Amino acid sequence: MIEKLKGIEERFVKVEHLLSDPAVIKDQKKYQEYLIEHGELNKIVPVFREYEVLLEELKEAKELLRDNDPEIRSMAKEEVPALEEKIEAHKSRINILLMPKDPRDDKNVILEIRAGTGGEEAGIFAGDLFRMYSRYVESKHWAMELVEKTDSSSGGFKEIVSLVKGKGVFSNFKYESGTHRVQRVPETEAQGRIHTSAVTVAVLPEAEDIDIELNPADVRVDIFRSSGPGGQSVNTTDSAVRVTHIPTGMVATCQDEKSQHKNKAKAMNVLKARILDAKIREEDEKRAADRKGQVGSGDRSGRIRTYNYPQGRMTDHRIGLTLYKLDSIMEGNIQDIVDELKTYYQAQALKEID
Repeated sequence: MIEKLKGIEERFVKVEHLLSDPAVIKDQKKYQEYLIEHGELNKIVPVFREYEVLLEELKEAKELLRDNDPEIRSMAKEEVPALEEKIEAHKSRINILLMPKDPRDDKNVILEIRAGTGGEEAGIFAGDLFRMYSRYVESKHWAMELVEKTDSSSGGFKEIVSLVKGKGVFSNFKYESGTHRVQRVPETEAQGRIHTSAVTVAVLPEAEDIDIELNPADVRVDIFRSSGPGGQSVNTTDSAVRVTHIPTGMVATCQDEKSQHKNKAKAMNVLKARILDAKIREEDEKRAADRKGQVGSGDRSGRIRTYNYPQGRMTDHRIGLTLYKLDSIMEGNIQDIVDELKTYYQAQALKEID
């Protein structure tokens, strides 16, 4: 590991010099590439340098254990375990930083929320989850664009699809795929009984042309008139677009924009993401069947989280995390949950490496 880290440090120093090279600065494309590489290396190198300093301090402390002065030996005896603890912490951190990065982590995402079991209450909760994610996106200074929605009669959504854009979006959203269960008394419940409803969330990395290439002959495009709740006309022209991938039967629709071309572009974006997601799932299942139930594999059949309103409690069943701050969570304050999931699954990945 030390040799690998020394190689990374050497590359870091070289890239630093290249960034001050007038020829590189003149070539903006190359300069940006080196700038991104420098940023990635800069996450590892300072931690490695601290690690080396700690190793040297531990070596010196162990030498002092043999000193003739009993007071110095006593001080060294206290320092050794403290330094060993810091070294282990740095080693764990370095191992995480050296882990292969998910190439999808920096991608934008297609966020799909659908009402499941529970009738109108499920639709209302789908709206609550969409609001929660919208607030989270705002707090991260990302952007969210509506792609498709089907309203429910009670003010929620039967389905809502959006595109979330920003740096590191997928790395934060990829843990949200699955079934989200809500326990609360619906407004329509006269007897005050607690009902359980469910909503499914799917998070798909946005597909780029280099990720997936569609044969135009395999795609059917249908144009129709947009309609709102109750069938009312939204636009006076036929601008809504439905695209169908004939080989797989996958469909994506967009009627949010007034422009037919924009709706087609958004619908194609969603279709590509769904096809890429299906392809990734198939590859993952071939590679390791036991990963099907893991977070991040996109298994949407499993219940991942419960939102209990009477007790103000949120429980993430994958990692046994329970928080009694449901009001705050529903306002979009979910970063603590995301961080806990990241930490847990990084630890799991490290165990597999070991």
